[in-house]
Amino acid sequence: MLVVNQQTIQTDKEGYLENIEDWNEDVAEALATSEQIELTDKHWEIIHVLREFYKTYETSPSARPLAKAVKASLGEEKANSIYLMTLFPESPAKQGAKIAGLPRPANCF
Repeated sequence: MLVVNQQTIQTDKEGYLENIEDWNEDVAEALATSEQIELTDKHWEIIHVLREFYKTYETSPSARPLAKAVKASLGEEKANSIYLMTLFPESPAKQGAKIAGLPRPANCF
């Protein structure tokens, strides 16, 4: 559970939103803080790619589909795993999806 702007936001035991409709940028900031990440413009670029992927495919991308989506949207240099790991060190697909308010990617353990 998160409290954002005096509103209670339900999360599962791993911290993913129970209802993706609860997501907004303030919720993303709170989720990032819980992951010890301070969001920058670089993070927001990836978050927007993640949310667009979900909107298109109705699923959160695992690592390879995320890299392909980032490459298509932002270019090859930002699709590289080292770059993505600097932004989301635990796992770009898992941490990124969590902060983007999306369900945990099915293929990420």
